[in-house]
Amino acid sequence: MSSVRRRRFALYALFFIPGLGIASWVTRTPAIRDLLDASTAEMGWVLFGLSAGSMIGILSSGPLVLRLGARRVVAAGTASVVVSMPLIGLGAWSASPLLVATGLGFFGLGMGSSEVALNVEGAEVERIVGKPFLPLFHGFFSLGTLVGAVAGIAFTALDFSVVAHLLIIGAATLLAFAASIRELEPRTGQSPRGAGQPAQAVTGASAGPTLWKDSRLLLIGALVLALALAEGTANDWLPLIMVDGHGFDAALGSVVYAVFAASMMAGRFSGARVVQAFGRSRVLAASAACAAVGLLLVSVVDHQLVAGLAVVFWGLGASLGFPLALSAAADSGPNAAARVSLVSSVGYLAFLVGPPALGLLGDAVGLRNALLAPMVVVLLAAFLAPAARPRPQSAGDPQLSDRT
Repeated sequence: MSSVRRRRFALYALFFIPGLGIASWVTRTPAIRDLLDASTAEMGWVLFGLSAGSMIGILSSGPLVLRLGARRVVAAGTASVVVSMPLIGLGAWSASPLLVATGLGFFGLGMGSSEVALNVEGAEVERIVGKPFLPLFHGFFSLGTLVGAVAGIAFTALDFSVVAHLLIIGAATLLAFAASIRELEPRTGQSPRGAGQPAQAVTGASAGPTLWKDSRLLLIGALVLALALAEGTANDWLPLIMVDGHGFDAALGSVVYAVFAASMMAGRFSGARVVQAFGRSRVLAASAACAAVGLLLVSVVDHQLVAGLAVVFWGLGASLGFPLALSAAADSGPNAAARVSLVSSVGYLAFLVGPPALGLLGDAVGLRNALLAPMVVVLLAAFLAPAARPRPQSAGDPQLSDRT
């Protein structure tokens, strides 16, 4: 097996791990909420541990990748994700909101840092192979969420211990991590001058104006933020929305989340063919509109079957936003690693403001009504999709082929 192929399979596993972890947490959210005896607003603050950890990981990841290379950042971040699972379970078992928030902080820290570094790795594999692989890599994240959701449904139906469930997930992710991390290249994304010049690499000074002054790149960042908000809202709140807002029991709430995860996975595994047929910007515009329709239906239609079907639209619409926007960032100009890192960081702002803001809003107006806020943001993203068109290709400048 070639080194590039081994690297791809390692990335499949490393994208799978945080998907498995987040679904394992999400599907047990109603049970954990009950063990903590927490209100919706209090759960929002527990989730703030996830948001705060994510933001620390995101903000530190870009400079660390430039200084150390993506593999070391992926290794440290994934290890933090593995450790988080038993911590969350022990926090629920001991009825300690602080310990659950701490476990979520470790998860957010690990996922925020490793996901940015994994996206840098994935963009580099795209460049080498010349095909859009980021949707497929993110498809394995969604496969992880689906496997985690199915396991969560089974454990919920069996009234299986939350702490035992999350200990099992921690052990499984540890094995996958140990088997895959060595296959990554050690210096991907690393600045040629290492620690000597991280600021220049991050800002793109060598390419002219700083990346923060690149208006097209910032529009791509706004696009990924909006569609990451659609995905993050479901990952944080969907089972509770179905339980509290639509009257599902806890097991069926987890089933609906599994439907969302399956829709995300289907969209991502088919994404490369769809993009090659219709073009990246058109697919992003249609994805945003589809996700907005799903959010709107879950919010305003008081019918369980409609809510379950709307989740399919929500998942399909959210599925391609993040990976396609990252591909757009990678080929938007020179210094692809820094561009992917910046846009990932901007997009992950959704994980900082989304959970506590939606929890506080939901406590005031109800979780279903609160969904109208992300719906409006996602709908606006459809109008930003032209920013993801490929830039004109110059001689000697390898680009992914893509129609506008």
